[in-house]
Amino acid sequence: MTRTSSCHRPSNSTEIAIAGGTGVVGRHAVRAVQSRGHNVVVLSRSEGVVVFSGAGLEERQRGVDVVVDALNTPSLSRRKAVHFFRTMSQRLLEAGARHGVAHHVVLSIVGIDGTDEPYYAGKLAQERTVEASGVPHTIARAAQFHEFAEQISARTSLGPLTIAPRLLARPVAAREVGEHLLHVTETDPAGRAPDLVGPEEHTLADMIRRIHAHDGTSRRVLEMRFPGAYGRGIASAALRGDPGSAQIGTTTFAQWLAQEHGTG
Repeated sequence: MTRTSSCHRPSNSTEIAIAGGTGVVGRHAVRAVQSRGHNVVVLSRSEGVVVFSGAGLEERQRGVDVVVDALNTPSLSRRKAVHFFRTMSQRLLEAGARHGVAHHVVLSIVGIDGTDEPYYAGKLAQERTVEASGVPHTIARAAQFHEFAEQISARTSLGPLTIAPRLLARPVAAREVGEHLLHVTETDPAGRAPDLVGPEEHTLADMIRRIHAHDGTSRRVLEMRFPGAYGRGIASAALRGDPGSAQIGTTTFAQWLAQEHGTG
């Protein structure tokens, strides 16, 4: 197991551990951190670390200054999501406290306070666990990623049809979220960082339709309002965040689509 770093580390470089460093945002955070000359420790199964059980965590967090939690789960079960995020946070926080980690950074989602159901309940539990820990921390909330549309499409496509929950957001590129996390690691613990949202508003259904059209997929996209508190929450436009007070990303959905899916 190795630590990775730039060839020319500045004298003020920091040892930064990234949990979920091989994921959608984590890999971009790793690249951003390396580009600044900081030493990166990736906390992942491929590096012999199982955060959920704590296996390998002690060894990898020795000498670490900042921990970034970009871990994720595909579960839409409220119980499973809460258990996952709470347990992962506790493992990272406890190991970090034992090794003198000075700053715990957690990636979360804008606008979830009134949507305490399924996956978002897990993220709220994660935030509360970190806040109650007494560990110096920063919660960095970001809007849904452009990549989110791909993830939902993969889960809800069946034959000629894709089901899209009614959701209005200001999506942001995962690359920009990774760069935002770098900025947070280079500042003092703040409790909450400014939210990060994208430059445009889109419905999830529209994003999926544009991906299908760009890729030549003929599936019809059916937008549906999901039932219950969860459906009301994601349809309420709360997940847009507040562009009046948030930092605004620069990559539009069209630019991301051209970059990630080619020019078509």
